[in-house]
Amino acid sequence: MMRLCWLALLSAASCCHAASASADERPNIVVIVADDLGYGETGMMGNRQIPTPHIDTLADAGVRCIAGYVTSSYCSPSRAGILTGRYQSRFGYDINPTGKRNLLPDAGLPTSETTFVKKLNEAGYRTGLVGKWHLGATPARHPMQRGFDSFYGFLHEGHFYVPGSHADGVPYPNVLTMIRDSSLEVGSRIRTDNLIRGNYARMSEPSYDQDNPMMRGTEIIEESRYLTEAITEEAVSFIDRHHDDPFCLMVCYNAVHSPMQAKLADCQALRRITDIQRRIFAGMLISLDRGLGAITAAIDQHRLRRNTLVVFLSDNGGPTAELTSSNAPLRGGKGSLYEGGIRIPMVWSFPGRLPEGVSEPRPVISLDIAATALDLAGLPADARSDGVSLFQWIDNPIATGRQHLYWRMPGGKQALRSGDWKIVRPKRGQPIELYHLKIDPSEEHDLAGMQREKLRELINRWQAFDAQMAPLAP
Repeated sequence: MMRLCWLALLSAASCCHAASASADERPNIVVIVADDLGYGETGMMGNRQIPTPHIDTLADAGVRCIAGYVTSSYCSPSRAGILTGRYQSRFGYDINPTGKRNLLPDAGLPTSETTFVKKLNEAGYRTGLVGKWHLGATPARHPMQRGFDSFYGFLHEGHFYVPGSHADGVPYPNVLTMIRDSSLEVGSRIRTDNLIRGNYARMSEPSYDQDNPMMRGTEIIEESRYLTEAITEEAVSFIDRHHDDPFCLMVCYNAVHSPMQAKLADCQALRRITDIQRRIFAGMLISLDRGLGAITAAIDQHRLRRNTLVVFLSDNGGPTAELTSSNAPLRGGKGSLYEGGIRIPMVWSFPGRLPEGVSEPRPVISLDIAATALDLAGLPADARSDGVSLFQWIDNPIATGRQHLYWRMPGGKQALRSGDWKIVRPKRGQPIELYHLKIDPSEEHDLAGMQREKLRELINRWQAFDAQMAPLAP
């Protein structure tokens, strides 16, 4: 009965929303992106260790996509897919630039690609990006050249959550910090006050802030606030300023990406979590959860909730060793094309147009955000898009091609989902594996040797997809 009610609601919405999309009534769009948040880390996905009441409430007020996907298991290419609504492999953007590579002229979203935000902006939407960009640090690739009216945040892959330095064992102020240090014995930890050094990921902490300042627009600024809270406050300010106009706001949190830094008060409230690394991670997550709650409260305060689509998702799966991430019950994590790398927590909420408290088992992918946003704004669909509007997709998934999802990553990694079947090549030189996700979501039982016809069918489909893509960068 719930599925029938949902279909009825969506059918009604798809018929009427274009007619009502006048300049002052067009729906607002808010996309909230968590960074490196694993599939199994929120209460809505069954985690009982870390409280995430605001994320869970959003899920109760919307559609929880239990087969929600992104187009890459790394940050930058995944974000390229979100903003363009196209497989980033179509324009050869499979890499994930880090450090000084962000400053290279060809790093980031190619200027030949148009973001859905730019189309909304040209149609009269106020558009803002708050938080992490990671799609190019050169002037031509700055967010305000890609469709955003306003920008607050940073341009590279990561940023420390508070200003300071961990040189000579000096702790950062008001936070508990855990820094990766490969000079230490594997598994060891050294603590000085509120600074912990540990070798738990066989690498040292990158210099995230080098050549990567905080910015407002194109101006460099000093920021003393805890970064997750600063992003939240800037997002709320954007809503307060533009609540009388149709707007599109992207809130791209740094949390829960490394470095591991959580507010002392949050860590103290989580003392029941005995492992200090896990406790810091939990503190980072509950700050993000509070932020999401503040953003939805601002939408409610301006009485915009029934005219605002809110989408919450992670950019990729969680890195298990680096952050203690849980992608349970899925296999793999960040950097992998097993489900734990590309299947992520995802919620779509739009009271009055989407039902409340529904779990959708069919695949939804981040590519669909762009198509849905344009549809809601009454704009023409992008003929080159790989995504489809949620309203159109839910009524007729076969006709819209939602049966097949494609992935490609450097290192010979390949995957394709077709219905409940999936093939994956973990890396170059390894055989292609075959799984039936409905009965084996954890990808524990490789059926390639038993289902050779199905294996060949999916390999052929992957090859047909791949023939449409740009060459993989060396």
